[in-house]
Amino acid sequence: MPSDRKPAFDRILLKISGEALMGDQSYGIQPEVLKGVAGAIADVAKMGVQVAVVVGAGNIFRGAQARGMDRATGDYVGMLATVMNAVSLQEAIEKHGVTTRVQSAIPMSQLAEPYIRRRAIRHLEKGRVVIFGAGTGNPFFTTDTAAALRAMEIGAQVLLKATKVDGIYDKDPKKHGDARRYKTVTFTDALRQDLHVMDATAFALCRDNEMPIIVFNMTTPNNIAAVLTNEAVHTRVVRDTDKTEYA
Repeated sequence: MPSDRKPAFDRILLKISGEALMGDQSYGIQPEVLKGVAGAIADVAKMGVQVAVVVGAGNIFRGAQARGMDRATGDYVGMLATVMNAVSLQEAIEKHGVTTRVQSAIPMSQLAEPYIRRRAIRHLEKGRVVIFGAGTGNPFFTTDTAAALRAMEIGAQVLLKATKVDGIYDKDPKKHGDARRYKTVTFTDALRQDLHVMDATAFALCRDNEMPIIVFNMTTPNNIAAVLTNEAVHTRVVRDTDKTEYA
């Protein structure tokens, strides 16, 4: 359930990997997982937060890893797969009583609106969740980059990157028992230590535009709302004028 505490942000961009919808399957969308993710997003929208979402497609097709296929072609197929996830997520969120719109960077009028920045902002102002599909509409750019770009375009106050770990560590916590989690880490320190917060293009875009990034564990129930009310474990990537701190 949503917290009674006031959210720290009014408008957010949530980046979800396609794998987050896969659950314990090896492919596709697991209905119960989709329902849980949709419910968490709907809860945040009901708190009065304007929510935009970018979803990946690793559960269906990953263009960069397509064998025997031209990279550009593979990326286009991957973009189409993100729209499949976006439409599925739209239906699931609306079952929780929150109006949702899908906007696609590749025109497909029978499934989604075209991406129009001003229309997306207007939907957000009306309390609708907006899901951006088809990445940036261009090959060679990841959905991380699409998330960073859309966050800037819609004036989001923060980019939330949903993962399977509860933040950013100085070492892989699955391999190193002495790994330490950062409470905050500056963009420069994250680059210097090669922490792989997101792909380089997306990270540089956020750094250059001083877009804060919050990395958190999506698998914990109701964690999106908890992050926004500062009640969940997470790591924040901050401006270089701030400082890096361990938790």
